[in-house]
Amino acid sequence: MEPIWEFFENMNELVYVADVDTYEFIYMNKKALSICGLTSLEQTRGKKCYEVLQNASAPCEFCNNRELVPGQFKEWRYYNPVFNRHILVKDTVIERDGRKLRIEIAVDISADTKQKEIIRDYQNREALINEALRTAMLAPDPDTSLKIAIEYLGKALGGERVYIFEKNEQGGDDNTYEWVANGVSPQKDNLQNVPPEVCDGWYRLFAEDKCVVIADIEDVRTKNRLQYEILKQQDISSITVVPLYEDGRVIGFYGVDNPPSESLHYISNMLQIMGHFMESLLKMRNLVRNLERMSYLDQLTQIGNRHAMVKYTENMRRENVGIVYGDITGLKRVNDAEGHEAGDRLILAATACMKEAFGDAYELFRIGGDELLAICAGIGETEFRERVARLRKIMAETSVNMAVGADWANKSEAGVSAVLAAAEALMYKDKADYYRRTGIDRRR
Repeated sequence: MEPIWEFFENMNELVYVADVDTYEFIYMNKKALSICGLTSLEQTRGKKCYEVLQNASAPCEFCNNRELVPGQFKEWRYYNPVFNRHILVKDTVIERDGRKLRIEIAVDISADTKQKEIIRDYQNREALINEALRTAMLAPDPDTSLKIAIEYLGKALGGERVYIFEKNEQGGDDNTYEWVANGVSPQKDNLQNVPPEVCDGWYRLFAEDKCVVIADIEDVRTKNRLQYEILKQQDISSITVVPLYEDGRVIGFYGVDNPPSESLHYISNMLQIMGHFMESLLKMRNLVRNLERMSYLDQLTQIGNRHAMVKYTENMRRENVGIVYGDITGLKRVNDAEGHEAGDRLILAATACMKEAFGDAYELFRIGGDELLAICAGIGETEFRERVARLRKIMAETSVNMAVGADWANKSEAGVSAVLAAAEALMYKDKADYYRRTGIDRRR
């Protein structure tokens, strides 16, 4: 299995990858294989996606392959008779090794009906909570779904603030989502990388599958002074918090500040029920972010691809810009004579030169098999020329042959497309000079 697909292998969602043009399967994760009654990826070799997923002999009439765009996700729902399940689907396309690959993530939403039946038992809140679920699921992306869900919860439960905290890589907690009632001050910006000792007692309870219900924060004044001070600064008098899990591991928590006192324990039950929904949205959000990153990342060099370059230049302000256009000379000859692994090493060596000269402050892209680009937004001309000279010196020291064209313009001159065209023209001139000096046949 290629490393690129390992991220999806043990997910609970169904994931499959197929060639957009031929419909041939490239990958299915364990969950998808199991649902389809298969035991290994080898059983999909030579088969089309519509044969396995729809039990059809021709491409599906509702196939949306031609509508998919790299970096964007199309969401839709349908009932799959082969699976006998209602499915929520998110589709996108990435380019890999010259092929367009459709990635589909499918979530079994058949159990939603059972969850809604549980929620209906809470008569005072059922209408608004159901509306939260329905509206959140209709949102175009998981980020929006999460914002909608906590807003509905805040209004339904009568709280002043509803929020999600997620454990970060440093061990602290980040407030990633927040809703506040009218007249309540937002706190999200003040609650990033909250020290672990603030909530360590909560996490001990979470590890025992317990939630936190504090009817009066004065009760924690002597138990955890730091936590008390942080809560007091936010004008919190009471709070209900429940854990969020991923694969049995606590990844954070979400809760409500200052709800009606008579509803405190009822609210903890409701939050726990909704917790499974919130966890699914967070997991989907992470998946979408990873797919977005893959859509804009060149897998070999780990710098931006052509799509990333287009997106970056579209969002650039009118400012000084320097562009370096590099073309790795002799790549085809190396690929033909020594194999693609040797060619990959050559590409990586050239990329390393670009990173050393520009990667500390500016954006790098691989926009073709042998073409590398550095876009230096806001750079002064003197610094730009110094960095170009440094690139040539690094290339000479590492025996990397790359034709280089570099152009700079201030913000009052031509736009980025004109600078890019000028840098490309200079690169081709440098390339022609190289072949003339060396006597190498450029066609080989």
